[in-house]
Amino acid sequence: MRAIRLHAFGPAENLTAERTETPVPAPGQVRIAVAAAGVHLLDTVLRQGVPSPVHALPELPTIPGREVAGTVDALGPGTDPAWLGRRVVVHLGFALGAPPRRSSGGGYAEYAVADADRLHPVPAGLDPAQAVAMIGTGRTTLGILQFADLGPDSTVLVPAAAGGIGTLLVQYALNAGATVIALAGGPAKTALAAANGAHLALDYTAADWPEAVREHHPAGATVLFDSVGGPIARAALDLLAPGGLHLVFGWSGGPIPLTDADRADLAARGVTTENVLGPAMLRRAGGENPLRLLETRALAEAAAGRLRPALQRYPLAEAAAAHHALETRATTGKVVLEP
Repeated sequence: MRAIRLHAFGPAENLTAERTETPVPAPGQVRIAVAAAGVHLLDTVLRQGVPSPVHALPELPTIPGREVAGTVDALGPGTDPAWLGRRVVVHLGFALGAPPRRSSGGGYAEYAVADADRLHPVPAGLDPAQAVAMIGTGRTTLGILQFADLGPDSTVLVPAAAGGIGTLLVQYALNAGATVIALAGGPAKTALAAANGAHLALDYTAADWPEAVREHHPAGATVLFDSVGGPIARAALDLLAPGGLHLVFGWSGGPIPLTDADRADLAARGVTTENVLGPAMLRRAGGENPLRLLETRALAEAAAGRLRPALQRYPLAEAAAAHHALETRATTGKVVLEP
């Protein structure tokens, strides 16, 4: 089969398209003819040789990729025969909050194997790329939203609003009746955020964007969905109304430059900051398998048309270009590889 392999940690160019053996499903597993494979920012971090708190570095050589959708074409011993021929989607990574473990990976390929008990049928009306977006990005979005009770009285501020999670956050907030202020980097991404329905879409590379927010929404925002950190989040914190909520689920722009005086001001205004990834998200979801619960909800939201993932598609052979684009913030929506 054709696959993308990594033989040495390093830049995106280390991802190479090769021919390798087609995997054989073990007992309780299925083999999937992959129609779409998700590309995650974590994939780029692990490729560089940087372990995450959840995922240890893979053994090399490896086939990256933790999210796949396609059709079951082979079964391992003892696997329910009802799966054969079905359209499925699955997240191959390990659970958030678990000790660091090596992800099974294998998604950047024409075929991948997965445990049958982790599969979800792809709902009617969703194509494989949409299903892949919801099994990872969608589940994270719904996990974040567990911490915000949005309604008509809410004014939400969404940096990175043209990204995979940002796009879905804007849609969910609009469905809840909230007022949405979207921030994106550059005119093209800002236009996408506006087309997604945001009431106000601003280019955060323009120096005067905070003044534009104050002009249109002088009362301030009630919720800041923060995946960016850095100077953008620092400016956004000043735009939160008293009692505002700062939900952190990423820091692509680095730490927020806060002084002791800044922290005192935030406390005086009653601004609450919560890190919503990892164990906090799992505890809030509850149940015996909280990640599966979030995955099921995400797929249902997309199937009902309430959430519509934005996609940027690349051919499988261009995985290195997809990684480079993601790392340089040249992408919009969820990045997906298609064999």
